[in-house]
Amino acid sequence: MKPCLLFLSCKNIDEADKISSQLLKEKLIVCAKKIPINSSYLWKNKIESAQEILLIMDSIEENFEKINQEVKKLHSYKTYTLFMTNIDKTNRKVVNWFKREIGHTTS
Repeated sequence: MKPCLLFLSCKNIDEADKISSQLLKEKLIVCAKKIPINSSYLWKNKIESAQEILLIMDSIEENFEKINQEVKKLHSYKTYTLFMTNIDKTNRKVVNWFKREIGHTTS
């Protein structure tokens, strides 16, 4: 079991709530933080900007593909940005929490 953080930009709070609720229900993540952000990005060779919600989710690396499949079903963007970064160190209580809540979902 390898703890990780996932980052996902969402169109609005409703979409962020829908995605995070489904991932929690499926026990693919243990926590989702929702932060309003101002995004600027390149799209079709133009600079665009949008008000979005950034989901920062606590999970395990082994769940990435399942998470991506759920996000694909629920996200309104054709091209959404889902990034994962591994956590090299954390405390024992966090590891125990992850194992207790979602550790059984690993293969």
